[in-house]
Amino acid sequence: MTDALLTFEESLAKFDPAMGLEVHVELNTNSKMFCGCPTEFGAEPNTQTCPTCLGLPGAMPVVNRVAVESAMRIGLALNCEIAEWCRFARKNYFYPDMPKNFQTSQYDEPIAFDGFMDVTVPSESGGPGEFEVVRVEIERAHMEEDTGKSLHVGGATGRIHGADYSLVDYNRAGIPLIEIVTRPIMGTRASAPAVAKAYVAQLRELIVALGVSDARMDQGSIRADVNLSLAPIGTGALGTRTETKNVNSLRSVERAVRYEMQRHAAILDGGGSILQETRHWHEDTGVTTSGREKSDAEDYRYFPEPDLVPVAPSREWVDELRLTLPENPTVKRARLQGEWGFSDLEMRDTIGAGAFGLVEETIVAGATPQVARKWWLSELARRANDTGADIAELGVTPADVVAVQKLIDDGALNDKLARQVFEGLYAAEGTPAEIVAARGLAIVSDEGALSSAVDAAIAANPDVADKIRDGKVAAAGALIGAVMKEMRGQADAGRVRELILEKLT
Repeated sequence: MTDALLTFEESLAKFDPAMGLEVHVELNTNSKMFCGCPTEFGAEPNTQTCPTCLGLPGAMPVVNRVAVESAMRIGLALNCEIAEWCRFARKNYFYPDMPKNFQTSQYDEPIAFDGFMDVTVPSESGGPGEFEVVRVEIERAHMEEDTGKSLHVGGATGRIHGADYSLVDYNRAGIPLIEIVTRPIMGTRASAPAVAKAYVAQLRELIVALGVSDARMDQGSIRADVNLSLAPIGTGALGTRTETKNVNSLRSVERAVRYEMQRHAAILDGGGSILQETRHWHEDTGVTTSGREKSDAEDYRYFPEPDLVPVAPSREWVDELRLTLPENPTVKRARLQGEWGFSDLEMRDTIGAGAFGLVEETIVAGATPQVARKWWLSELARRANDTGADIAELGVTPADVVAVQKLIDDGALNDKLARQVFEGLYAAEGTPAEIVAARGLAIVSDEGALSSAVDAAIAANPDVADKIRDGKVAAAGALIGAVMKEMRGQADAGRVRELILEKLT
């Protein structure tokens, strides 16, 4: 059944949106949150478990110091206060991928709280190149452990309904997580989807810069839950919210906000009421579907974890960690814009495409700013748009872009052939050099072959040749095109032009 939707514009004409974002970050510690099991991604199912992370009787947890340190660094980078004393709690609920039937988390005493992040988005009312800064207030960043992973086999949806049977992999159970929870984000109106995307993108950049996680959305090491509600326009109230779970790409965060705004608006405009529930996001269709009614905190029967001592970081430790923080993202972007020589419009487009970090890494790897921007915002952004993927998930790395450009600079490729190399990179056919060799894409530099092709083009186009002999040099373009077509684009156009003029002038 398809949900009724108002248009985005109709929803804004009647309602104000409020958002809340909960982002889960898997830390890249060598061992789990409360035991010594390894955390390697992609290991054989159920090979990275022990009595502690499986919740077997008598097993005693021990807090991972590095995870606590990473949590504090994240909190400090988000301008949070760091608790002088906090403790873990048991969050009780039954779910097949929770082997203990409770999650060790933090409830009313998080390690970090009362922070903020400023994000930059294109101005809703301004012209090209104009931005607005939106402050996203952080309510808390707390420590917890991840759950296992369920796999539902059979059926058409990959979900439990209609599946033939289910399997559970507990390797992920117990991996350290930091959950970062915002306060309601209000007043963004039409910019709400863009603000949500920009916040998660900037948060991911910050996490990577801190070195505490690889923050790969495609592998689930950073995941966003999108809370959304609508209230009648101008009331300043909060409506009943829904929570769209485990949205795992930047584009999907933006689309989920937009879709839920339109769905809520249609229900409310028709006189209905919103059910407080979790929702599932479907990447293929761009819609959400109902999950389960959303539990309130009291339903989880939180109580302090009796097997773990409180965490009380000294102020000296906190001050030491503060010195390790990377540059503030807003300050960094302004600095790099000046260093790169980007206009405001170029910078806006780079940020809007989700390519800022990729452009930066490409420049660090050896490309010029304009070359890095050219490939990421033309060929690669086009591919991302056509396929509906995030630009960072195309299978192309900054090192690949630098390698492609070097082949161009060395005369082995031109821009047209380079686009075919990128096609090979999307298909994981190897390195740029390997793709050039396998596809036979290298530019023909054999003077004899080029000269023969030019002679053939002159013979086939005598009228054009006569114009060039008469001094109309611009007509050489037609002969260049004929040669390039004959050689499947694998000739050096500049050298072809030189040969044509040598023969005819």
